Amino acid sequence: MLSPRRVLFLVLLLSLALPSLANAGVQPRYDLSTPEGSPFPSDRWTAVDWSQPTGLRVNLPKPDCNARPSDCADIDVLNTLDGFNIQPRISIPFTGAIDPASVSSSSVFLIRIPDHAITGVNQIVWQPAAATLHVESDQLLRQQTTYILVVTDRVRDASGEPIESAPFRKRLHHNMSELVRGLPDKLRLSDVAVATVFTTQSVTPLLEQVRAQIKASAPAAADFVLGAGGVRTVFPLASISSILFSRQVTTAPGFQVSPTGTPFLSLYPGSVSTVAFGAYNSPDYETAAKVIPPLGSTAPPIQGTNRVYFNLFLPTGTAPAGGWPVAIFGHGFGDNKNSSPFVVASSLARRGIATIAINVVGHGGGGLGTLIVNRAAGPPVVLPGGGRGIDQDGNTTIDSTEGVNAAAPHTLISNRDGLRQTVIDLMQLVREIEVGMDVDGDGARDLDATRISYFGQSFGGIYGTKFLAVEPNVRLGVPNVPGGAIIEIARLSPAFRGLVTLSLLSRTPPLINLPGFAFNENIPLRNLPPLIDTVPGASAIQRQIEWSEWATESGNPAAYAVHLRSRPLVGVPAKSIILQYARGDQTVPNPTTSAIIRAGSL
Repeated sequence: MLSPRRVLFLVLLLSLALPSLANAGVQPRYDLSTPEGSPFPSDRWTAVDWSQPTGLRVNLPKPDCNARPSDCADIDVLNTLDGFNIQPRISIPFTGAIDPASVSSSSVFLIRIPDHAITGVNQIVWQPAAATLHVESDQLLRQQTTYILVVTDRVRDASGEPIESAPFRKRLHHNMSELVRGLPDKLRLSDVAVATVFTTQSVTPLLEQVRAQIKASAPAAADFVLGAGGVRTVFPLASISSILFSRQVTTAPGFQVSPTGTPFLSLYPGSVSTVAFGAYNSPDYETAAKVIPPLGSTAPPIQGTNRVYFNLFLPTGTAPAGGWPVAIFGHGFGDNKNSSPFVVASSLARRGIATIAINVVGHGGGGLGTLIVNRAAGPPVVLPGGGRGIDQDGNTTIDSTEGVNAAAPHTLISNRDGLRQTVIDLMQLVREIEVGMDVDGDGARDLDATRISYFGQSFGGIYGTKFLAVEPNVRLGVPNVPGGAIIEIARLSPAFRGLVTLSLLSRTPPLINLPGFAFNENIPLRNLPPLIDTVPGASAIQRQIEWSEWATESGNPAAYAVHLRSRPLVGVPAKSIILQYARGDQTVPNPTTSAIIRAGSL
């Protein structure tokens, strides 16, 4: 039996211990057995792969694929990447509740190795049900770069006390010195509650490697003999009464015939003198599933050859020595080269600039479509319409954009590779102009290879931004209403949000979290106060949006914007850029355009 003195001693000991026990629970979790158990992203979830540019390959574990086949398919895509998102959704689990108001760029931040530049956080979300903090990096990070994620004890628990440290130090190894040297002034190692290291993925190398292949090539000259029976498809505008586009819309085949915008070529009377239709061969890096295989340490393999058709409009008058200056026009989503280029060509022609345009991958209907040039004198000339659409889903119809997206099970890739292939086709077009484009067959250049510019609208501004960043011989560009990550455009746009709803609904299990055909992702815009996420199912949608952005980052124009002027790629000069946006745009919402402006310091 305990003596009264011993009882008193135990009571005193417990009274001293209980307060510290009560406060000890709130610290970052550091369970390295699952990605959700510790701060993410982390190189803990990579494997060494020296065939990759970063020397790493993402290696996420899969869930039960019978119960969650959609997640497994997406993880298969993510596990081909050589690093993490360059604007990651950072998740930090805790052992208890924190005060979200204490989260800021001074309490949670990223240290770039080796120069120790600091990047803060934005779009702060606290998820009480999982006791997990989600933030985004305040800026796009550099590709192929190592960062240290730092969470300090300036983050407070729900009672206002500093959070405590997790047992992370053994995992940092040689990066511990980088952490100590990289901490901002007035912060010490003892102030760090948890830290982890991650490496960002490659973005531009594939297109850079392809560009080197294209520039080293000596392609055959562009072909202007496309008419049935070997007719040259170069026409004085005055000789044309109309041009019809017979677009292939079914595999039967079925066609939809409509007039092109030929009258718009005289918007400024007398500005356009010649309408020409040509073709060239471009290397195809996409597989049949519309996927460019993961980049290794060598140039990607060519899968085949694209026959790319173009429309060319020449100004009236005598061409300057060396040929006409030429502007490449990039059409929008769902449009094609036989529509909007006719509308804009007269404006440029009156300033002495030729206009040339191709179809985006998956656009312009099926390959059996034709153009019918009706002439004032002589029979009509029929030539290929240049359609690049396919019946990808097997329902016998060819939609206006069918074939630009990757097919299942690679649907997470979306149009990443369709747009990169379009950029490749545009670089090949530049090469065709460089080797000499003889339109009228007199043996002389008709386009000046030293005066090539680019302008594109909407989708054309999106892939055009990437094209301008990687193509050295196009020094002037006007992207009109471009946007950043495609998933961000889609979820924020009333015009496209239904497509995101459909994709969430079609998953197994589905991620729709509202009655009917709707969802609530509960993601704050930039620079707003921290958001408390109590919406059931919202966090799963947030993660899916993050996965989509991560998988498509090498096709995100915002990821290329920094290379337009601030940090041009090797061998590419800084570009002169006019970026246009429409205030209150409901198709390409302003936050997605501002992402490009911010990333490029434009």
